Amino acid sequence: MTKTLAPVCRWMKNIASPRYWLVVLLFIQLTTPCSSQTLIGEGVDYANPKKYRIAGITVSGAVYSDVQAIKLFSGLIEGQEVMIPGDQITEAIRKLWKQRLFSDISISVAEFRGDEVYLTIGIKESSRLFATKYEGIKKSEADNILEKVDLRTGTVCNQNMKNNAIAVIKDYYTEKGFFNCPVIVTEEPAPLMENGTTLIFTIDRGDKVKIQEITVEGAGGVMIEKRTLPFGVRKMKPALSEARAKRLLKNTKEKKWWRFWKQSKYMEKEFKEDQQKIIAKYNKEGFRNAKIMSDTLYFISQDRVGIRLKVEEDKKFYFRNVDFVGNTKYRTTALDSVLGIQKGDVYNLELLQTRLSFNPSGRDVSSLYTDDGYLSFQAIPVETLVEPDSIDIEVRVYEGKQYRVGRVNVVGNSKTNDHVIYREIRTRPGELFNRSDIIRTQRELAALGYFNPEAFDIQINQRNEEGLVDLTYVVEEKPNDQIQLSGGWGGGQVGSNRGRVVGSLSLSFSNFSMRNFFKKEAWSPLPTGDGQRLSISATSNGVFFQSYNASFTEPWLGGKKPTSLTFSAWASTQTNGVTKKQDEDGTANRQELNIKGGAISFGKRLQWPDDYFVFQGGLTYQNYSLNDYQVLFDFADGNGKANNLAGTFTLSRNSTSDPIYPKWGSQITFTAKGTPPYRLLGEALLGKETDYENLTDQQRFRWVEFYKFKFTAQWFTPLNKHKERNFVLNTKAGFGFLGTYNKELGESPFERYYLGGVFLSGFLLDGREIVNLRGYDDLSLTAPTDIRAKVNNVGAPVIAKYGVELRYPLSTNPQATIYALTFLEAGKTWENLSDFDPFNVYRSGGVGLRIFLPMFGLLGFDYGWRLDDVPAQPLMARGTFHFSIGMNLGEL
Repeated sequence: MTKTLAPVCRWMKNIASPRYWLVVLLFIQLTTPCSSQTLIGEGVDYANPKKYRIAGITVSGAVYSDVQAIKLFSGLIEGQEVMIPGDQITEAIRKLWKQRLFSDISISVAEFRGDEVYLTIGIKESSRLFATKYEGIKKSEADNILEKVDLRTGTVCNQNMKNNAIAVIKDYYTEKGFFNCPVIVTEEPAPLMENGTTLIFTIDRGDKVKIQEITVEGAGGVMIEKRTLPFGVRKMKPALSEARAKRLLKNTKEKKWWRFWKQSKYMEKEFKEDQQKIIAKYNKEGFRNAKIMSDTLYFISQDRVGIRLKVEEDKKFYFRNVDFVGNTKYRTTALDSVLGIQKGDVYNLELLQTRLSFNPSGRDVSSLYTDDGYLSFQAIPVETLVEPDSIDIEVRVYEGKQYRVGRVNVVGNSKTNDHVIYREIRTRPGELFNRSDIIRTQRELAALGYFNPEAFDIQINQRNEEGLVDLTYVVEEKPNDQIQLSGGWGGGQVGSNRGRVVGSLSLSFSNFSMRNFFKKEAWSPLPTGDGQRLSISATSNGVFFQSYNASFTEPWLGGKKPTSLTFSAWASTQTNGVTKKQDEDGTANRQELNIKGGAISFGKRLQWPDDYFVFQGGLTYQNYSLNDYQVLFDFADGNGKANNLAGTFTLSRNSTSDPIYPKWGSQITFTAKGTPPYRLLGEALLGKETDYENLTDQQRFRWVEFYKFKFTAQWFTPLNKHKERNFVLNTKAGFGFLGTYNKELGESPFERYYLGGVFLSGFLLDGREIVNLRGYDDLSLTAPTDIRAKVNNVGAPVIAKYGVELRYPLSTNPQATIYALTFLEAGKTWENLSDFDPFNVYRSGGVGLRIFLPMFGLLGFDYGWRLDDVPAQPLMARGTFHFSIGMNLGEL
C-alpha cells in the first residue's frame, strides 16, 4: 500500500512547488500560438520591470476605425506613468478586445528616451457584415431565420457574432423537432463593400426527431385506496398509474398514428413544465414529498428518441388538526365551516389555499372578510407538525382594518357614456369594500356587450390613513353594432317553403342614443352611448315570404332604476308563390296571409330571491288577414280575419358568465301568455249560451282565445376549471303547452309549436315558435308527423326538448369567438297533453362549429345524425348538414 502511494505523494509535492508552475507557464507560452501580444519591442527587460512616462501613442492598422477612439478604448493616455512590462499594458489589450472590433491586437515599444516611452498599438480590423445567405433550406425558412437572427449590415463579423447566430438557428430547428442540425459558417469577400464579407450559413436540418416512447418509472408503486369487493376480496388502487402520469404530459406525447392533433416533438421547456404537472397531481393525492429523481433522453434511431422519467412517490399524508389563530371578527367554528376540511382528509395544500382565498367554485375564507371591508386580510397556512403520515396546520389570520369605498372611476370608454356604466357598478362611495360586488360589476359590464371581457381590469388604490379605497374600472370598447345577414337552409320538406333558403338582413344597434337623434354632430355614423337598443330587420325567401320588424328598448326607464321599456312592430306576408300581377291577369290564384302587429313590454330587475331575477310583462296585438290561404290554418275556405290580443308575463334568472360563450352559470325562464276568455265572459255577462257547432271558422277565431306556458332551463358547467381553455357542458331542457279555455271552441290555430331541422327561428308569422332539432328535416317532427296525410300543417300544442352540448373554445378573442361542439338532443311534439310522454322522443347527435363575428352575429355549422326513424317519412336522410347565420337554434 505504501509503495503504491509513494509516487503519488512525490507528484503532489512537486505540484506545490513554485518552480514547477513557472516551468509549466513557460512551456504553455512557448507552445501556444497567440493572436495578440502583450508587449514587444527592443529594450524591454522582462526580468526587471521599470516605470516610464508615456510620451506618445500611435496606432497602426486602423483603416476603417477611428484612431482617437482606439486610444480612448485602451485607457492609455500621454503623460501617464506605466510599468513596462506590467499589468497596465495587459489591461489595455483586454479593454480593446472587449470592443469586439478587431481580430488581432498588439502593443509594442517604438522607442525609449530616458524615462519616457513611445508606444504603438497595432490592430487588425475585423470584417463588416454585408449580407447573409442560407443554404440547404427553403426560402420561407430562411426568411423566418433572418428575422430571428437579426444580423444587420455593418455589424462586425467576429466569432462571438457567428456563435450567437448558430445558436439561434439551432434553437429554431430544435423547437420544430430537428435535433441533429449542424450549421457551418463560411465567409466570402463582398465586392461591393470595402472590408465587407458575406456570411454563408450551410444548414442540414436532417430528419425531424419524434418521441417514440415515454417510460415513467416509479408511478403506480404505492397503493393509496382500498375497495371492498364482493366475496370479501380487497383490491388496491395505485396512486398514479404510468398511463395517467403520461396523460399529464400535455405537451410531451409519444408518436401515435391516431394522434394527429398533437405533435410528438421533444421540447425541453415544455417537458420541464409537464414534469411539474405530475408532481402537482401527486401533491393533490396527498404525496407531499413526491419528486422527479431523474429524466433521461436517449436516441432510439436517427429520428426517434425515448424519454425515461424516474419518480419517487414517498408516502401519503393526511390533514389532522387545522387551527386558526389571530381571528377576532369570526369564530373559529365559522371559519372551519367555510374551509370545509375535516380531520383525516387527504393532504392537499392547493385545496387548502383555494378554500382560504379565491375559490372559483364557491365561497372561501378570504371572501368572508373582503366582502365585509377587510381589504388587507391575509390567511397564511403554516405546517406546525409533521408526523409519520399526518400534518397539523396553523392558519395565521391577519384581519387588518375595514375599508370603505372612496372614489369610483371608469377609464377606457370612448363611446359609451359614463352614466351607462356607473348605473351597472355596485360599489358605491361610502359603502364597505365588497369583493363580491366588484366581481358582479364585471359580470354586469360584460353582459352589456359593449366591452371586451378579456380586457377588464380593476385598479385598487388604498388610502390607509383614511381607511378608504379608490376603485378604477378599466374597460375596452369593442364593436357591438351588427349588420347581420341571417339565414337558414336544411332539408325542408314542408309546404311551399320546400328546399328554400330563408334570409334576413337586420341592423342592430345595442348602444343607441335616442336623445341625440336630432343632434347632427352625434351622427358618427349613428348617435350612440346611452345603452338603448334599436333593431330593424327584413326577412324573406322571395315571393313566398316577407317580414319586416322594428323594435326599440330603453333598459333604464327614467335613468335611475333598471326598469326596461320596449316597443316593437312588425308586418309579414306569406303566399303560395303567385305574384299580384299573376293574380290580376287571372293566370294563377294568389293565396296570401298578411299579419300586422305590435307589442309593448316592461321589465324589472328583482332583488328577491336574488338580483339575477328579471320580471317582464307586456301586451301583444296581432291582426291576421287570410285570402284563399289554406296552407297553415284551419279556416274552412281560407278567407277571413282574426285578432290576437294577449298579455305576456316572463320570470327569468340569468347568472351566466358571458353572453357569447358562457363558461358557468345558468339561465332559467318561465313564460305565461294568454288572451281573455271572450266567449266565457260573454256568456257570463249576457247569460246566453253559444251554439259552438254552427260557428264558422271566422266567427270562432275572430278574437283568438288561448293560454300558453313555456319553461326553459340551461346550465353551463366548466369541466376543467383550472385550465386556460375550458370544456363547457351545456345541459338544457324545455317544455311548452298551448291550451284552450273552452274545449267546444277548439284550440287556437295560432301560437303553436313546430319542431325539426334548423329552420329560421324567431320570425313572427302567426306567433308560432319554431324549435330546431338537428339531424332531421325542417319542421318534420311537428305533430302530426305524416304531413302528407293532412292538408294543413297547423303545428302542435305540446312540445318537449332536452339535450346536452359539450363545447370547447378555439378562440376567445371578442373579435372572433370560435368554439367547437358535440351534441346529443331529443324532442317531440304531441297533439294532446294526454299523449305526452317525455321518454318517447326523437333523438339525434352530431358535431358543430360556431363562429361569432361582432358585425355579423353567430355563424353555425352542424352535422346532425338522427338516431330514430320517422315512420311517415321513410326517405329522410340519416345524416343532415345544417348551416345557419345569426340564428338561435330554437328556444327550447
